Order: sequence, then structure tokens, then C-alpha cells
Amino acid sequence: MLEKNTISCAVLALGVALGGFFPGYYYYHAQRDNRTVTVKGLSEMNVKANLALWKIKFKTTGNNLDTLQQKMSKDLQTIQAYLKKQGFTEEEIIIGRMNTNDLMTNPYRDAKAEESRYILDQTVTVRSEKVDLTESALREIGALVSDGIIFDNQDYGSPVSYLFTDINQVKPQMLEQATQNAKQAAEEFAKSSGSMVGQIKTANQGVFSILPREQIPGANESEQIDKTIRVVSTIVYYLD
Repeated sequence: MLEKNTISCAVLALGVALGGFFPGYYYYHAQRDNRTVTVKGLSEMNVKANLALWKIKFKTTGNNLDTLQQKMSKDLQTIQAYLKKQGFTEEEIIIGRMNTNDLMTNPYRDAKAEESRYILDQTVTVRSEKVDLTESALREIGALVSDGIIFDNQDYGSPVSYLFTDINQVKPQMLEQATQNAKQAAEEFAKSSGSMVGQIKTANQGVFSILPREQIPGANESEQIDKTIRVVSTIVYYLD
């Protein structure tokens, strides 16, 4: 009987102890979860485009389709020769198909459509990692105008897009820097509040943005070789 009473008392004591432990445990963690600080860490890196896409669109107009096709073929050869002379390889020069527009098939055609019935156009695309060469070749392409080539400039903006494709290679370094900057901000906050920065509760790496290096009004990132990559990470730290 005494043994049973002893066991009962032990079980009761354990129940009382656990009954006090769990509320205290959860109260501690509830209070700890309330002691947090949310900070943002900025990381920026200047990079240079490593890929250029240059679309060269040319056209001709007239009434004799055979003559126009011959001219387009000659213009294409002239453009290819120019690009190869500049230093581009045949693999970097992509020839698009020739398009023909017969103005007489347009029910809303102009009364003078018969004077230049056909419009032929074609696009040559240069896809190259030689971004500096692309920029210099673009500046000198006006020399082809003297050869009778007519460029189609209906598409507004630059005909060249400069791209940076190695963002995955710089992500780890930038995220590390953003985390360090965020922790410094958290430590400054903790210092002023008499606390210590604890472990990370949650973290959001943020979105990587590629911006023009020269952020002037109307600047387009794809038109600039030099760029800036930016990421803002949001991190929540516990405060001890």
C-alpha cells in the first residue's frame, strides 16, 4: 500500500512539474518570437554585358518583283561582307527570311501605291559575345548607306540589345553581401535597444534587378553595355 502511495505521489509530482514546464516553455518562446527585428540588406554589383543581339533590317521598294529580289540579294551580300570585315564570324550572323508586301492587295491603299507596288524587307541578326565590336560596328554602319542600302528604322529605340546572362554566377556573392549588410543594420538596432542579435527567423532573398549603369531619365538597360545588378534581401532576426 505504501509502495502504491509512493508511486502515486511521484506521478502527481511529475504531472505538476510538467504542468508548470510546458506553459513556461511556450510562454518563453512566445515572448521570444515577439522580440524580433526586420531589416533589409542591399547589394549592388557593376557588370558588363556579355551578349549582343543586333537586328539589321533593310528594305527596298519598286514595281518589278524580280529586280527587287535581285537587289535584296545583292544588299544581303554587302551586309554580310561588311560584318565579316568588322570581325564577326559566319556563325554569329543569322539570316532571316525575305518578306514581300504587295500594296495592291491592301483595300485601303494609297492612290500612289502603283508607283511602288512592292515592299521587300529582310533582317540580319548578329548574335555575338563581342559587345565592344558590336558597338563600334553599329557606329560605322552608315557607310552601307552609300552602297544604296536602305535601312528600316520603323522600330523605335536601339537596334542592339546588350544582355548580361551570367547572373547565376554572381548571385551567391551578392546574397552574402546583402546578408552582411542586413545583419549590420540589425546590430545597430539591437545596440540602441540594449539587445543582442540572435538567429535568423525568416529570410527573403528578394528579386534581382538589372539596371542601366547610367540611370538618366528614359535610360533603357538593354541599350547600355555597362549595367548594375541590385538585390534587396529582407531578413527577420531574433533579439536576445
